[in-house]
Amino acid sequence: MIGVSKLYCGTVEPSDVLRYGRKSKALPSHLLQFSEDKRPVIVWNVTRACNLSCLHCYASATAGKAPDELSPEEALVLVRSLTGYGAPVILFSGGEPLMRPDIFRLIGEAVNGGSRAVLSTNGLLLDARTTARLAGIGLSYVGISLDGLEERHDAMRGRPGAFGEALRAVDTALDAGLKVGLRLTLTKSNLHDLEGVFDLMAARRIPRACFYHLVDTGAGANLADEFLSHAETRVAVSRIADLTRKMFENGLRPEILTVDNHADGPFLCLKMRSEGRDADADRALELLRLNGGSSSGNGIGCVSWNGDVHPDQFWRSVVLGNIRERPFPAIWNDPSDRLLAALRDKKSHLTGRCRECRHLEICGGGLRARAAHATGDDWAPDPACYLTDAEIGREGATLAAGIWRSGHWHDYAQIQAEGLAAPPAGSLGDHQGLQPGLPPLPSRSPGLTRARRAGPGRSG
Repeated sequence: MIGVSKLYCGTVEPSDVLRYGRKSKALPSHLLQFSEDKRPVIVWNVTRACNLSCLHCYASATAGKAPDELSPEEALVLVRSLTGYGAPVILFSGGEPLMRPDIFRLIGEAVNGGSRAVLSTNGLLLDARTTARLAGIGLSYVGISLDGLEERHDAMRGRPGAFGEALRAVDTALDAGLKVGLRLTLTKSNLHDLEGVFDLMAARRIPRACFYHLVDTGAGANLADEFLSHAETRVAVSRIADLTRKMFENGLRPEILTVDNHADGPFLCLKMRSEGRDADADRALELLRLNGGSSSGNGIGCVSWNGDVHPDQFWRSVVLGNIRERPFPAIWNDPSDRLLAALRDKKSHLTGRCRECRHLEICGGGLRARAAHATGDDWAPDPACYLTDAEIGREGATLAAGIWRSGHWHDYAQIQAEGLAAPPAGSLGDHQGLQPGLPPLPSRSPGLTRARRAGPGRSG
């Protein structure tokens, strides 16, 4: 995770992290990404069952539970094993986790065992009774999926009215006193909804949002025409940062994060330098060094509904073991597992531009699952890295793809052609409905269709 509000808006200083000794059990939740001991945050897909059919479901969920789903007794053994191991956070996901009958008992067991319990849900089952019960057993946070405004969200989720139901769930959870956040996966179809999503957050005083880069795993592999280009990703991340800053300028202080593309960290530092904010960029770089970048197989792990253990929730093709055969700590600490050992010493295994990158210590080599799915090579460069050869310090590179300067996004090809001429007319003000000072978005995607999807999907 890349903390946009932490890095770009300066809500955290390196000294804030060091004050707690960088121990995961001592750090507040908003500083957990900077822990030194790297006890893994566990994403637990407690069920494959889901009440929606989502186009981008990484878990390829189904309407009913999987026949090999962990029993209530096995699930209790697992949660006690995770808390005993010192997992600082257990994220209960799915499918739709609230469809699992014993979910409240599992969350309560996690809290009683000393872990923070977090819930990822589509919101359809979050009524007043459920939110009150979750608050009562000590749930730390609930993330509710919202894939844009109404048209985009309902199309992505395969259910008319899903947008309204998600907003009802947000309001209900806030009324119950739960910490609530939004979870949005970036696609071509919802880029134009970013400003509306931030407006919605401001109106409802939603304190947190995570913007996920789409990963080509599960059902997401069928969405080739919804993946952002590198240029679109740069605009999207820059726009998220600017919209976050506008909220701060308006007196709101949300926690905004991007997920699954660690190039976002150095990109934000480059953006700050282009704005003349060198001191802020230096502070952000120190925080990124404390974070260490992508931590699949080290600071994050995943357990599936059937007990399979994965390096993270997107690398489901890699099974490290199964908790029915060995307890989680034995799997996670197995000295004979060559992949786990390599993931904890990535610098000596990465190849290509990742290995040569000046930002390797703060990026960590990107998302290994994405590289493996795209190339068949676990150590190939992450194809979603949008930093240019010049920005990563590659020998012989002299120009980056673009620079944010004087309130405008400049393309270097244009800069070369026009000799640093003014940006094209229409790149500010009312262009495509944007506010002054924000980068223009690409043309609107023709939109999502259900025909692009093969098989069922999931929310959360």
